[in-house]
Amino acid sequence: MGTSSSRRGRRTAAAAVAAVVTGTVLLTGCGSDEDDEAGKDGGKITLRVGTFGSFGYDNKTGAKLYAEYERLHPNIKIEESNVSDGQKYWDTLKLRLSQNSGVADIQAIEVGYIAEATGASMADKWVDLGKEGGADTSKFLDWKIKQASTADGKIIALGTDIGPMAICYNKDLFAKAKLPTAREDVAKLWSGDWSKFVETGETYKKNAPAGTAFHDSASGLFNAVLSSDPVQYANSSGELDWENSPGVTKAWELGVKAAQGGLTAKLRQFDEKGTWNAAFKNSKFATVACPSWMTGIIKDQAGPANQGKWDIAAPPVAGNWGGSFLAVPKAGKHTKEAAALAAWLTAPEQHAKVFAVNGNIPSTKDTLLSPAVQNAKMPYFGDTPVGKIFSSAAAGITPAVISRYDGQVKTFLTDNGILDIEQRGTDPAKAWENVKKLVDDKIDQ
Repeated sequence: MGTSSSRRGRRTAAAAVAAVVTGTVLLTGCGSDEDDEAGKDGGKITLRVGTFGSFGYDNKTGAKLYAEYERLHPNIKIEESNVSDGQKYWDTLKLRLSQNSGVADIQAIEVGYIAEATGASMADKWVDLGKEGGADTSKFLDWKIKQASTADGKIIALGTDIGPMAICYNKDLFAKAKLPTAREDVAKLWSGDWSKFVETGETYKKNAPAGTAFHDSASGLFNAVLSSDPVQYANSSGELDWENSPGVTKAWELGVKAAQGGLTAKLRQFDEKGTWNAAFKNSKFATVACPSWMTGIIKDQAGPANQGKWDIAAPPVAGNWGGSFLAVPKAGKHTKEAAALAAWLTAPEQHAKVFAVNGNIPSTKDTLLSPAVQNAKMPYFGDTPVGKIFSSAAAGITPAVISRYDGQVKTFLTDNGILDIEQRGTDPAKAWENVKKLVDDKIDQ
């Protein structure tokens, strides 16, 4: 690469500081010792949980697990801080871990960052949840536990969900565009090939209702295509090798084709302004790549007015996009109690409750095979056999090798590469070079 390791390291640190300065509420637990004492109400211990996206634990639209745990443990009060931007969340968390302060009692970790979290520079920052908290780690999928294990065998995080892929589509918009609406017929449109999915978008465009697009985001399409490829950002040795990855090449080419072909709504997923969220409510696009956790987002963002309008079809190719973990930083205020809460939240019984409400597919073996999951439906999606669709997709998952830099490179390729093509008309060759420069500048290998 074109710059020295020391120079790249300083720039990475500066970027992380900037993330904290501009986003001080990205994580909880950032107060002083006096703040922590103030959090004890009549002897209660306040446990702070830092998350991103939609985990489905909350008491408002989730499975109300926090309220249940508080009833079971009257001395515990739980506060969750949730943000939408996973990259800023992770940058901030890394900085605070390096300072051994300001972290929440439990921190969520997305799979794109788990290899970094278990790596040599961060492995000792976490409580070993294979020994603390009482979790039965034999209940989890073997590959999920392996992802969260350090070189010396510590289990630094417990799996929440996995992300088996489907395609969620708006039946009303499909009908208006003269496309089939029955999920089996929809799946046939693109079965076996993501290129057919893009071709379906071209067909949709010919009769698209005014003001709508076929797909939400070219970056979302990139992530979906790559999630179904056995070779992603890393080579077989776990080393970052994204430029030579056939999966990245294929995903980039299809994402660019959709962007330049006017098949997308040109949105950035999880944007802080809420534009993407609002587009669900206003029916601005007909499809979204739909790992299981996306169903909860659709339910919350499309809202009651659109209940029954969305359905779920099989994807062109099976894949796994996302999935997360809960970890307990050693720098947290209440590590013993936090480890117990993390173990409870990720136990099979709680996995089933979250799936029933939020659609997050469990990462525990018995729960995946249970009638509660296999036969599950979500009221928001009507009679759609949500459980069968996603559990079937989960059975076909072969996890790709991941590197410690996957999350960062994904952000560069989507937010700084494809999004520039989609929103600004940047030439794809120039956008690719811009990504290469970012990787060279920001990632210290």
